[in-house]
Amino acid sequence: MLSIASRIAQELNVRETQVASAIELFDGGSTVPFVARYRKEATGGLDDTQLRTLDERLKYLREMEDRRTAIFKSIEEQGKLSPEVREQIEAADSKARLEDLYLPFKPKRRTKAQIAREAGLEPLADLLLGDPTRSSESEALAFVNADKGVADAKAALDGAMQILMERFAEDADLVGALREYVWSHARLTSKLVEGKAEAGAKFSDYFDASEPIAKIPSHRALALLRGRNEEVLSLALVLDEEPKSKELGPCERQIAARFGIVDRNRPADSWLQEVVRWTWRVKLRLHIDVELMTRLRQQAETEAVRVFAANLKDILMAAPAGGRATIGLDPGLRTGVKVAVLAATGKVLETATIYPHEPQRRWDESIAILAALAARHQAELVAIGNGTASRETDRLAAELIKLHPQLKLTKIVVSEAGASVYSASEYASKELPSLDVSLRGAVSIARRLQDPLAELVKIDPKSIGVGQYQHDVNQTQLSQALDVVVEDCVNAVGVDVNLASAKLLARVSGLNDGLAQNIVAHRDQNGPFRSRQELLKVSRLGPKAFEQCAGFLRIRDGDNPLDSSAVHPESYPVVRRILTHLKSEIRAVIGDASVLRSLRPEEFADEQFGAPTVTDILKELEKPGRDPRPEFKTASFKDGVEEMKDLTPGMLLEGVVTNVANFGAFVDIGVHQDGLVHVSVLADRFVKDPREVVKPGDIVKVKVLEVDLKRKRISLTMRLRDEASGRPTTAAGRSGERPLSQRDRQHMMDKPKAGAAKAPDNALAAALSKAGFTPRK
Repeated sequence: MLSIASRIAQELNVRETQVASAIELFDGGSTVPFVARYRKEATGGLDDTQLRTLDERLKYLREMEDRRTAIFKSIEEQGKLSPEVREQIEAADSKARLEDLYLPFKPKRRTKAQIAREAGLEPLADLLLGDPTRSSESEALAFVNADKGVADAKAALDGAMQILMERFAEDADLVGALREYVWSHARLTSKLVEGKAEAGAKFSDYFDASEPIAKIPSHRALALLRGRNEEVLSLALVLDEEPKSKELGPCERQIAARFGIVDRNRPADSWLQEVVRWTWRVKLRLHIDVELMTRLRQQAETEAVRVFAANLKDILMAAPAGGRATIGLDPGLRTGVKVAVLAATGKVLETATIYPHEPQRRWDESIAILAALAARHQAELVAIGNGTASRETDRLAAELIKLHPQLKLTKIVVSEAGASVYSASEYASKELPSLDVSLRGAVSIARRLQDPLAELVKIDPKSIGVGQYQHDVNQTQLSQALDVVVEDCVNAVGVDVNLASAKLLARVSGLNDGLAQNIVAHRDQNGPFRSRQELLKVSRLGPKAFEQCAGFLRIRDGDNPLDSSAVHPESYPVVRRILTHLKSEIRAVIGDASVLRSLRPEEFADEQFGAPTVTDILKELEKPGRDPRPEFKTASFKDGVEEMKDLTPGMLLEGVVTNVANFGAFVDIGVHQDGLVHVSVLADRFVKDPREVVKPGDIVKVKVLEVDLKRKRISLTMRLRDEASGRPTTAAGRSGERPLSQRDRQHMMDKPKAGAAKAPDNALAAALSKAGFTPRK
């Protein structure tokens, strides 16, 4: 049996020594970000993606080994652990295979088969299976025994049948083969539950549907399962080949073949055929159906979690506007627009509430107040939440900029998804105790513009609204996956230890909520940290935590310029060797690309720090503390397009991608309702995964295909040369283009962002059909 390290090495296609070193580091308390960045020599350069996979597989395989040990113990206690059984269990390569092998030995309630064995009927079962030329009726008479509960020949045959059915159903190889056969050949059918048509109208595409279970996309699988959970749909697995009359079906034939059962019109053949039928229909069919529905759900959940995690990463790694004084506007009508002015550091300088919209319409007064605030605090940016009254407030900001050009303001619409969650949170009440809940929203909107990552870590990632069917998936699995994304993003960017909130610090490698709070408390009591070494003075922050976190914490304008870089303190001696070689000072070397690129990393490597680490050090010295996030850009919404009624087919617009699902991308075009660009019209080529083309935060140009005011649906295309309702002007992507599925509209039942767009409806399907796409039935 392969060791865990060997198996993972094969799966990752890397050397076993690399995996063994990574496992040793993880077991020693090292985190994935730390190992990926600062232990490249030990792991042979495994990247963070490989290390995440390694860590996940390590946990799975260790759990499997624990289960294997427990199974060995159980079977051994029963006195049934033969060399053959041991060999099979040792060779099992999945939890499912282990459970299949354990099934015959698993303690269970007294079964009909056990009762039959106690009645002495197992020899009859073996006799008929081994020699079908025997007459089942005649042989059964010899086993009639009223004292043992066998009243007649029929009772004897029923008992023998139960023994064989259990034996067949507990054959691990057979069960595994049947499971995979059904997965490959069955269709999942959905039917409307009688009387639920009106209540379950949102599931109308599934009232009478059928699709191969192995090919059902994640979002459709979750929609079907939700329909079943809400008792609107009934689901069933149907095999492509159904048996005729008394013939054995495909799965029954496999059972028969496994045990050498063939119908040759011998006396016991018909009885054995009946045993096979009952084994499949009573013992195995329901069991396998349940397992495969569980597999479908798990695969759909895993894909939904993957999509959510990928979108979350894009949102968190969105370009920051940077340290500039910002005015945050949380739009509202009757309750007014909440205003918060923030310094470049994110500190709240002043707040206000203005009433430019209905019913008060104090437009000029609102502009005057904003102008005064901007002038007083030298604000550069205006961040506008994209909720109710967003476009009206955007128009207010536009007029402010037009009337007061000397202020040199720039306005940007910001997603406020989850802002209300933050505003009402206990953390917000501690962070902004003097502010009303409504004003905290304006602060959060401004900070999201300044630094999305630093602000969004303060709320549950599930509240950011970039997932699909997030409430239907395993919440523990979802939370763990999203936490990993947040951790990777925070450590990829680095954290200013003198400015970061406790929530942000808690996501740094090696730190937790308690240590983060202690860092903030030490900072508040003693002033800003002047060096990384001062972190060791923080309560409960010991050498191991320091090792894990120090490289990811930045100290700007501190005593040592290296403390503002990603160079780990343990590597400072390498930098000193480089400076000695150059006969220069650190401040003269930092940023000097020509000098640094002329150096050979191998010249400064030693036993502890090899060429990969030295290479990273030289790159960091060239651009210390560089931010891996993209350059900040803004989208320009079209003037005069503020509501859905302002949209017309064929209109060209600019927008911001807010969410990406398997079936397409949602785009905010500034009308309070995101439009959907279906995957079939994302590009002039076949697109398998929408993320190949777009990601959340991207600024894109789109064309309006259709507007459905009644159902609040906007259909968009990024194939700008296509006609709104005609044939594409380019042949690219016509053949092999994915047909538009009407079932994809079901994602709208779970669009997390309020007021989001719906997927393409029947009218759009008809339009795309004219354009050369055939809707899937």
